[in-house]
Amino acid sequence: MYKTILVPLDGSKRAESILCHVENIAMCYDAKVILFQVVTPPKMLEYGPPEPELYLKELDDRLSKAKTYLEGHKGEFNEKKIGSKASVVFGSVVKEILYAAKRENADLIAMCSHGRSGLSRLYYGSVASGVLNRADRPLLIIRARDNNG
Repeated sequence: MYKTILVPLDGSKRAESILCHVENIAMCYDAKVILFQVVTPPKMLEYGPPEPELYLKELDDRLSKAKTYLEGHKGEFNEKKIGSKASVVFGSVVKEILYAAKRENADLIAMCSHGRSGLSRLYYGSVASGVLNRADRPLLIIRARDNNG
């Protein structure tokens, strides 16, 4: 039923709570797991003249940190004999998740919702909600209830 599962992560412990669910599904269906993270651009709110070198260094640091983070989880899946791949991209989070699902031909997008509601959801937006409203494939969303990350 599921051969490829896309798992968007943001580096938080809360987002990682989806991983145990993905592990079980992947083992049941012998599915491949695509661990995925979208890096957003650094903000340039300095009052002095723009410094492109610092901006590019910050962006490179974020990409490197995301790759290292995902590679660690990839290793954990591989130790359990679950095929996995790590992918980091730069851009708009919801748009890139949906594009990756299509590009990787994912049968399932599995992610954690941070559980925001009310005004905080309106103010901050919701990645899970954005994906839910636009996805053209099955979606597993687990609501995280802890405050870690």
